[in-house]
Amino acid sequence: MTETFRDNAPLHRFELEVDGHIAFVRYTRQPGVVTLVHTEVPEALGGRGLGGRLARLVLEAVRAEGAKVVPVCPFIAAWMKKHPEFDDLRT
Repeated sequence: MTETFRDNAPLHRFELEVDGHIAFVRYTRQPGVVTLVHTEVPEALGGRGLGGRLARLVLEAVRAEGAKVVPVCPFIAAWMKKHPEFDDLRT
C-alpha cells in the first residue's frame, strides 16, 4: 500500500492518496484556525482504518503549522474525543 498525504490548498482539503484513491478532509481557514468541515473516504478504501489515519495526519499537520482546529465534521469530532492527545488543538 502506497500513500501520499498533502494539503491541497486550491481545493481546500487535506488529502490522503492510497492505491490511486483519495480520502480527504475539506476545510476552511481563518488566521490561526482551521475548521474541519467534512471527511470522505472512498468506498474502495473503506474498512482499512484510513479515516483515523487521515484524521491523525491532518491534526499533526495543523499542529505543525501552529494553528488550532474547529472540528465541525462529526467524524473528526468523534475521533478527537477518543484521542485526547489532540485536545490542545481545539479553539
